[in-house]
Amino acid sequence: MDRRVRCYDCGNAYRLEERQRCACGEPLWFDTDTDADADAAAFEWPDDDWTAGMWRYEDALPVAATASEPVGPVPGATPLVRAERLDEYAGCRLSLKPEGQNPTGSFKDRGTAVGVGYAARADDDWIGTVSHGNMALSTSAYAAAAGLEAAVFVPADTPTERLELIARHGARIFRVEGDYGRLYAKTLALDADGGRFVNSDTPLRVAGQKTVAYEILEQFRPTAPDAIVLPVSSGGQASGVWKALRELEAADLLAPEDVPRLYLVQAAACDPIATAFREGRESVSAIDPGETIAVSIANADPPSGTRALTAARETGGAVVSVPDEATREAMDRLATTAGLSVEPSSAVAVAGVRELSRQGELEADEAVVAILTGSGYKERYEVDVESRTRTIDLEAVERELAAALE
Repeated sequence: MDRRVRCYDCGNAYRLEERQRCACGEPLWFDTDTDADADAAAFEWPDDDWTAGMWRYEDALPVAATASEPVGPVPGATPLVRAERLDEYAGCRLSLKPEGQNPTGSFKDRGTAVGVGYAARADDDWIGTVSHGNMALSTSAYAAAAGLEAAVFVPADTPTERLELIARHGARIFRVEGDYGRLYAKTLALDADGGRFVNSDTPLRVAGQKTVAYEILEQFRPTAPDAIVLPVSSGGQASGVWKALRELEAADLLAPEDVPRLYLVQAAACDPIATAFREGRESVSAIDPGETIAVSIANADPPSGTRALTAARETGGAVVSVPDEATREAMDRLATTAGLSVEPSSAVAVAGVRELSRQGELEADEAVVAILTGSGYKERYEVDVESRTRTIDLEAVERELAAALE
């Protein structure tokens, strides 16, 4: 695989060690789709052995020989769940991709495994990231497995229960006071001697995160879904999915007419990408955010926002936002109908599917995949326990069970 990184917008190319954002200001990704013959070799579907997880696609990743020598727990190979009982609620033929089944409970493990693997093979001493949630936890866990120091920068008001999850892997945690949005750019601009930052949409992270789309398309064979719906924050995950679709189309593994439409979903209280889409703008600008339960995607100034916006438009999709009430309802439906507990930032995807169906963007007979980015078991959420609980006498077990089942 070519180790150059290229700007999706202006086409400028660089060495990875040279920079992680283009001189034009837009983010970079690995230059894997410039040579059709090389693409065909890299992107032929692997054998049906899924035990290697995402490393089954190692020929299309910037880290070599990791299927046999993985760094840390193996991410990927998450199931594709056909959720027929949610079809009426969703307004389409819905399938779910529960990324909470990755080792640390979120989709972030895919990008982290590539970033940490690359750092370990480059003989780095440490790896850093800017995050207050899943990415911080993932980075600290994989760094521990690789014998690297982890430097994690979080907002000063990050809850203690989150810090405890991160700290158990031995990471060095820095609570940062000030503008959290500026911290992203500041860390990437550092002269990081002996290490590197792998933030939310950097090339190494996007390279790993694109493998979720490989899996979806492979699991759907011989057809393809009509649409893929996912939450969006920094725009890194959306960029990875779009990158994978471009690569598969270039390698003739996905016909142009079969490329799924990409739909991105944000929380209504913090939706800079959806705002730009609604207003017909070509680029995404920072907004003043409100509070939302979908904390993990509450990014008021997404560094890959414009790239994510372009991905939705180029594939014929859209960007929508949903209120917290819709997110709570989607969380409950997923838990009680599909048996999946997800965090609010994941549930926005299903709430978004419902909204897109109401808008006529999705039809009842269309096959739609919603990516559920993280598990709901890592943090406490309010659930009406009292209405679902009762205390009974031991002698009344049979009678009460019969009454309940009626």
